[in-house]
Amino acid sequence: MPRGPRLDAPGVLHHVMVRGIERRAIFRDDRDRADFLTRLAAMAETQAVTVYAWALLPNHLHLLVRTGRRPLARTMGSLLAGYAGAFNRRHHRHGHLFQNRYKSIVVEEASYLRELTRYLHLNPLRAGLVRDLAALDRYRWSGHSALLGQRTQPWQALDEVLGQFAPTRKTARQRYRAFVAEGIRQGRRPDLQGGGLRRSAGGWAGLAALRRGRERWASDERILGSGAFVEQLRATAGPLPQPRRAARALAGLVARLAAVCRVSVAELTAGSRRRPVVRARAAVSHVAVTGLGLPAAHVARALGVTPMAVLRGLARGEAELRAHGLTPEALARETLKKVD
Repeated sequence: MPRGPRLDAPGVLHHVMVRGIERRAIFRDDRDRADFLTRLAAMAETQAVTVYAWALLPNHLHLLVRTGRRPLARTMGSLLAGYAGAFNRRHHRHGHLFQNRYKSIVVEEASYLRELTRYLHLNPLRAGLVRDLAALDRYRWSGHSALLGQRTQPWQALDEVLGQFAPTRKTARQRYRAFVAEGIRQGRRPDLQGGGLRRSAGGWAGLAALRRGRERWASDERILGSGAFVEQLRATAGPLPQPRRAARALAGLVARLAAVCRVSVAELTAGSRRRPVVRARAAVSHVAVTGLGLPAAHVARALGVTPMAVLRGLARGEAELRAHGLTPEALARETLKKVD
């Protein structure tokens, strides 16, 4: 069965997996590994991606990254093509290095950032490349040692991960390491390989127990997250149409809801986190996505936030509109009429 198109937008979190063709080695020595990391660091330093976790295995690699200024496909294409060419020249070989295209799974950050960081960083231990956790702490070819402060890695987003555990680095590192230690006995985690609700509902056994209803189809192998996250992302990510009429109506919608919610347009379009602005932004997001049919990425650019912030605001936005006696359908019709 052919795979669906990649899901991507600025600010989206991805678990990326790359495998060698015919399961052959993509890293033969430390020179190969260092070359790959130099290229990955360059991508991070130009803000093409933000790197949270990574692990290099002999015949495959894992990355946990956030899309930056350009699409993930463009970043990965440049990274992998450059590395493969250098690998072939070093080892006097020809032909493809990687198996098909890389796999990328869009991740629901709130539920899975910590879990995937641990899962990725335990790969060298599960593969037998290191003997125990103490050896993993010193292992050069994953992001685990940098999180513990054993290695300097300025291009790796350490504070964003450690901040999930404690406000200070010292305590955060202690808690992070304990969290990783707890994960050793879990072994391989097929529930972290994508599939939306089918995974988050308790694995394949959980799926079999579900009754008829929306839960049966709220799944997608390109997504790791709750059923609601799957539905929202599938509805708004990817190559959706952007009608000029709806795009023009967005400015009017922003002005209308800024007035209704008693906030300024400048605040509403600059990513302010003030509570009334957050509520107003959620209302704009709901109407723009569900009423005007605009992609989350387009709305996010207009509001100065990430596409995930727009997606998270969809449910809250409906409640905010209801509180002001408004409906998204009527508001969408009203704003569209004004641009005709």
